[in-house]
Amino acid sequence: MFHKVKNVSALPDFKLSVQFAEGVTKSYDMKPLFTKIPAFQKLKESPAEFIDVTVDVGGYGIIWNDELDLSCDELWENGTMVVTPFDGLMALSDATMLWGLNESTLRKAIAYGKLVNGVDVCKFGKQWVISIDAMKREYGDVS
Repeated sequence: MFHKVKNVSALPDFKLSVQFAEGVTKSYDMKPLFTKIPAFQKLKESPAEFIDVTVDVGGYGIIWNDELDLSCDELWENGTMVVTPFDGLMALSDATMLWGLNESTLRKAIAYGKLVNGVDVCKFGKQWVISIDAMKREYGDVS
């Protein structure tokens, strides 16, 4: 299963904060890569370039340039879980993708009270956020 990356931020000491679609945040330490993979040494020598990290199109990894990237699986498997106030929350669009549902299915579940606004879901501006626990309760584990 792909653990799609939603956001990445450079942190001090060549670490990354990586937020995944599942509502999980992990810290990834780049320093071991500097000795294992010589191409990554360039980021150590140019901290300004290290800070310029972005999410690859589709969320399948992160990139710095055409030559340097890391896969979402590498970040997931070797990252360290970080506890945040946003753990267990995800965008409605991410939930529909992971569970293979139409967004209208979740919107109807909200309208009919199956997913309770303010408990299971909440709207921030135009974006709905849903708890992973509510998704598992109503639709089972992600396959």
